[in-house]
Amino acid sequence: MNAEERGRRRFLKDGAALAGLAVGAGAIRSASGQTLGSEIIESEIPGPDVYHKNRRAYGVRSRFETATRSTRLDAVGAYPRTPLHDQTGIITPSALFAQIGGSAPPPDIDPRQHRFLIHGMVDHPLKFTMEDLKRLPSVTRIHFIECGGNSSPRDQRSGKALVQTHGVMGCAEWTGVLLSLLLQEAGVQKGANWLILESADADRHSRSIPLEKGMDDVLVAYGQNGEALRPEQGYPLRAVVPGWHGNINIKWLRRIKVADEPAMAKSDSGGEPERPDGKARWFQFEMGLKSVITFPSLGQRLSSRGFWEIRGLAWSGGGAIRRVEVSTDGGRSWKDAQLQEPVHRKAFTLFRLPWSWDGEEAVLQSRCTDERGDVQPTLAEYARIFGVNPEYFHSITGNFPFFNPIQSWKVSRDGSVQNAFFTHS
Repeated sequence: MNAEERGRRRFLKDGAALAGLAVGAGAIRSASGQTLGSEIIESEIPGPDVYHKNRRAYGVRSRFETATRSTRLDAVGAYPRTPLHDQTGIITPSALFAQIGGSAPPPDIDPRQHRFLIHGMVDHPLKFTMEDLKRLPSVTRIHFIECGGNSSPRDQRSGKALVQTHGVMGCAEWTGVLLSLLLQEAGVQKGANWLILESADADRHSRSIPLEKGMDDVLVAYGQNGEALRPEQGYPLRAVVPGWHGNINIKWLRRIKVADEPAMAKSDSGGEPERPDGKARWFQFEMGLKSVITFPSLGQRLSSRGFWEIRGLAWSGGGAIRRVEVSTDGGRSWKDAQLQEPVHRKAFTLFRLPWSWDGEEAVLQSRCTDERGDVQPTLAEYARIFGVNPEYFHSITGNFPFFNPIQSWKVSRDGSVQNAFFTHS
């Protein structure tokens, strides 16, 4: 064991003894020995009137900026969605990050009272306060979170803008503690191979994931984009499970049970049929690779012919994006787009391609390749996986999760942009 490893373990051992992390160790106390919350004066928490009066102390954007999330209560869903067409980089602003699953409105959790438990098949069950967690070694990583139903055929038909076809996702900088660190300190017992994550909201939403994933890159996060999580993003604590289905990234995280089998909860299945025979698979985890041109995109308009920069985003649950190609003629020819460096694993990658529009009709497409060599499929290729004709997806009325064929936008002669997914993908 090297000096760094001995130091890390000594830090955790001393910290656990000081903060009383183990269940049954008595009252949970802060690092200074005071009872949790005694350092916070109740009157310091502003009431609603004071909060709104002093909102400028937090900072507001220019009144000329109007980007908002979509909250249409119609066929494309009720949850607020991210306006990707307004995003200028790979980081989705916290205020514009989609609300992916969970309670609406979100629970109002006092971080001083919140507890996070690791129990089950462990040698030392652990209970953490938020202060306990923030004392431990932290990491900050950039990852996307995407709803399994994002860009589904249903949304392709009814959406009037990119926010409605691809907006059930976002990419952020997350800060917290690696779950693997906590599991190592708890001491996972022989025979354990599943983790059951549970939320503190009224639904007690839970998901089962393999222990192997938990020991890999899962983050117990309390920060998003340099500040505390927002309530609808899981305040004060959430799981970030990089590259996996959005509802596995449990918000308002209250406990993780280490077990030898999954919970087999309703949420562990796909929820809705995604096969032609009406059946759904259990335990769908990784999100497939996907890309979309964000400018020009559905609902936008080019004001004149001439030079324009085609911009878009690509991502993969399997790792880093290695290549993005763009077509302006409906897939007959392709050009390599420039990727914005650095390229992060399981995160948005921004791509760009200079384009001179001649004023004629054009069909824009993008396709990406990830570090494993997987290539984003055409609709015909995707249909072959399920043994159906591409037309099958034209008539689907329900959700169809994990749908990732190449997206097509048609630029008309007047500069307007329509969805050409079902005619050119």
